[in-house]
Amino acid sequence: MLRIRTSFICALLSFSLSAGQLALAQTVHQDKPFLQDYSVKYYLNKPNVTLSGLASDRNGTIQLLSSEGLLHPSSGQFLEPGTLVADRSYRPMQDMRITAIDSYDNQLVYLDNRAVLSNAWAGKLFIEHQLPQARLLATGNQFTFLVSDGKAIHFLKDNKIAWKGDFSGDELLAIRFQPEANQFWLLGKQSLHTFSPKDKKLTKVISGSGFTSFALSPSPQKVIIGTNDGYLEVDPASKKQVGSIHQKLPSTDITTVATVNGRLWFGSSKGAFALRTDGKFDFYNGERWLPGNQVVQIVAGPEKSVLVLTTSGLARIEYKSMTLAEKAAFYDKQVRSRHIRNGFNATLSQMTKGDLATGYLEDSDNDGLWTSMYLAGEIFRYAVTKDKDALQNCRESLDAMERLYSITPVPGFPARSFERAGYIAKLSDPERWQPSPQPGWDWKSTTSSDEVIGHVFAYGAMAELVDDTDLKRRAVTLIDTLMSHIITHDMYLIDFDGKPTMWGKWNPTYVNAFPINVGDRKLNSSNIIAMLQTAYHFTKKEKYKAKAYELMNKHGYLENLMRPMSVIGKAPDDADEHSKHMSDGWNHSDDEMYFVGYWGLYRYAFTPELKAKFKQAILDHWEAERPEKEGAWNIFTALTGTKTFDLPEAIWYLQEHPLDLIDWEIINSDREDIELVPENFRKQTTKNVLPPDETPIQRHNGNRFSLDRKKGNGTSEHSAGDIWLLPYWMGRYLGVIGAPVGK
Repeated sequence: MLRIRTSFICALLSFSLSAGQLALAQTVHQDKPFLQDYSVKYYLNKPNVTLSGLASDRNGTIQLLSSEGLLHPSSGQFLEPGTLVADRSYRPMQDMRITAIDSYDNQLVYLDNRAVLSNAWAGKLFIEHQLPQARLLATGNQFTFLVSDGKAIHFLKDNKIAWKGDFSGDELLAIRFQPEANQFWLLGKQSLHTFSPKDKKLTKVISGSGFTSFALSPSPQKVIIGTNDGYLEVDPASKKQVGSIHQKLPSTDITTVATVNGRLWFGSSKGAFALRTDGKFDFYNGERWLPGNQVVQIVAGPEKSVLVLTTSGLARIEYKSMTLAEKAAFYDKQVRSRHIRNGFNATLSQMTKGDLATGYLEDSDNDGLWTSMYLAGEIFRYAVTKDKDALQNCRESLDAMERLYSITPVPGFPARSFERAGYIAKLSDPERWQPSPQPGWDWKSTTSSDEVIGHVFAYGAMAELVDDTDLKRRAVTLIDTLMSHIITHDMYLIDFDGKPTMWGKWNPTYVNAFPINVGDRKLNSSNIIAMLQTAYHFTKKEKYKAKAYELMNKHGYLENLMRPMSVIGKAPDDADEHSKHMSDGWNHSDDEMYFVGYWGLYRYAFTPELKAKFKQAILDHWEAERPEKEGAWNIFTALTGTKTFDLPEAIWYLQEHPLDLIDWEIINSDREDIELVPENFRKQTTKNVLPPDETPIQRHNGNRFSLDRKKGNGTSEHSAGDIWLLPYWMGRYLGVIGAPVGK
């Protein structure tokens, strides 16, 4: 989520197609380290206990103040939350009534009903303050302290009370020290004051209302005052408010303000957010980041981490320097350790609040598609690295894909999925499951066109790029088997009942029945030509080439697939109901099918003239997709050799993608810092798309402009196999993402 600009170089290099790279010069991303953020969470598992403060010291010790005394984090690591437990490190402190905790010279300092004290400096710090209800503490220079109970104020210096004052007419909320000016700042609900240790003078700076918290920001230094409706800036030199109140924020209900590691942070009732150099904010909302959204305090943590205290626990937001290659290695472990089901790339489902140990691998309508996309990524990985593990991953995924064909009774017809017999009632869509001729197994019927285009994409990539004779042969056989089924059955995918499946239809009677502005007419034409070209390229069987030209020339499929995306919209009023249903809005699953198909459409084009036309169609589609900043679509577009394919946006997508792929509840629609747009056919919700680590986890068939996820909090984890590894390794293979440097 931290925005670190990476460098891009224009590498004027000539690439050979036979080497899997492009024939034209394209921008190449130098894979230098960037900061990847992630959160380690600690939950407060005690009802009716309140959390009010925290601090950390030079030893990495983290302590929290609660209504039951001092706590500290226990256990906990990324994706394995810890808990907050009683801190028994110093037994005498368990009997003290600690009311505030702070740090001075990177050591922990406490306030109780009697004194300011510490266990550092051999325990010598102990200054009585004479305020039995003291609850506010700020540390100054040379062991000076300002203490208050919200009304009375005592300044402590040289181990004694050096001054007593009164914050009359207001309730004191917080105190901060400004070292450069050697002065304290004091915030009340309706006023801001300064206190000079030198002059022993309390001075009112400004009046206002609704103040909640404040902090001193770094260069240029300002006093930042949080309110229940935004934040104000005050110039500490002139002691005047600068500009108007800031309200273009993720949340205007500010609960705390802090400067951490040079960045300005805000806590709110809806999460935490940090100011970026471009004036926008990194937003940490939902349990991807925080144990509860009601933020109490934010402070600097060990090793440049950021500690966010909420009413429900503690989040330690870490920043790890890594390259994209290292991120790929992390995701590879995620996939292999908990997302492989019978060789399929699967989702871990039905978890209990993000607990990975409680989930199970779920079957999917799209087991074949998600596995095809993961398989293609591993093919590209092997083509780049010749890694034996990548080749074995390819082999295991192909085993699963291949069995989709042998487990059904229909020659050339692939199942959606398969599972051991006896579990139909426990699987999704039990009515679509059929008994297999292979004893002990069931298979899922009604296979869709998106599975088919995914299959052909992966098989074509394997047949071309993997130097294993057996895998090549099997991939070509699967292409031929599938496409022979489709041609034999008059361009339909025929299920066990002898009928076409709902979406497996490429026959002209079906395709051309759609009005020209209904997307399926263009999509089905584009996909079937891509599949026929792939089949011909690897089998050299004339039936595939002849059928493709028949569809393009006699039935208008070339015209269909070349139709500009700007034409696509809602069916006219006089269209049939099916066409209207199919065009009620932009279909992002169609985008996925288009781009996956573009590999075979462009790469295996029959002639240079067709390749040029297909490039035009791909770039036209890409132009329509640019606002989404979808990493895969930008990388797929690079296969055409175009110099303009939004590589920075693709890298932004890859870098900004969260390491945590759990489906947490996330709410963005009520943010004040986003610009909503009117309802539209493309289902775009905001003027600018949010980064992927601030939005719900999306596969490539999702809408990148989706703002919220309001159900199933922490119930499933997606696989990175299709979401992230495919675009990364495709980018590496195409040569637009370089190998890691400078780590």
